[in-house]
Amino acid sequence: MITKNICVIGAGLMGQQIVLQAAVCGFEASCVEINPEALKKAQAFAEKWLQGRIDKNAMTPEAAQQVKDRLLYTTQLEEAAVKADLVIEAAVEDLGVKRSLFAQLDKFCPEHTILSTNSSYIVSSKIADATKRPDKVLNLHFFNPALVMKLAEVVKGPHTSDETVEEVLAVSRALNKVPTLVKKEIYGFVCNRIFSAITHEALYMLDQEVASIEDIDNAIRNGLGHPMGPLQLLDMTGIDLEYKVSMDRYRETGDPADKPSPAIAERFALGHYGRKSGKGFYQY
Repeated sequence: MITKNICVIGAGLMGQQIVLQAAVCGFEASCVEINPEALKKAQAFAEKWLQGRIDKNAMTPEAAQQVKDRLLYTTQLEEAAVKADLVIEAAVEDLGVKRSLFAQLDKFCPEHTILSTNSSYIVSSKIADATKRPDKVLNLHFFNPALVMKLAEVVKGPHTSDETVEEVLAVSRALNKVPTLVKKEIYGFVCNRIFSAITHEALYMLDQEVASIEDIDNAIRNGLGHPMGPLQLLDMTGIDLEYKVSMDRYRETGDPADKPSPAIAERFALGHYGRKSGKGFYQY
């Protein structure tokens, strides 16, 4: 494994945790965010999380300081990119934004740098040709909360070299994740593809008034052994994200079955995005 320095693009819920996980696991880690307020929130999150580990005697103050010393938060893309061995893009789920970012990264990063996207639905083959290094572009998909969830999906595009895949698998293990190699690009990869089928049925039953929100989630938790029900999980990941992903899929396929369900569309229109807004399927 040659990766020593990891650059994370985006300081949202995923980005702020991925960069912290990298620093905890011994990597030099930088977080790039154009919004100064979001960057401050990510720094505050790291401070609070590390203090919590100290308070629980899970980390010494000295070890926590070493983690802080490995962290860099910046609004300047080039400052972080020039030192990166691996970039993990965790910005907004917008293809145009990602292509623009990867084109900039291609200019700023060293030739050996691997460029990955944390996107759960936008495959790297839609981004790779924005760079001059398509063999070093792939999806590296973490799960929320990234500091806790063990799975990382490593998705090989038709353009991705075997050497790139092997390096990212090794980095994933060094990040204390259990990587799953997805050998071909497929919509939703492994986890979200299976979860989408469950979510689709849960939303259908809710729209048809077959069962309540609480009873659907209770059934999945207590019958299938899931730690969270699908509607609870949508509140965590974001109803706005679910709406956008469904609409993007519908525009791509033209299949009415891919449109957001009425339950999702209604909450999206009201701004009830889940935990981030204080209300979704549940009140927070």
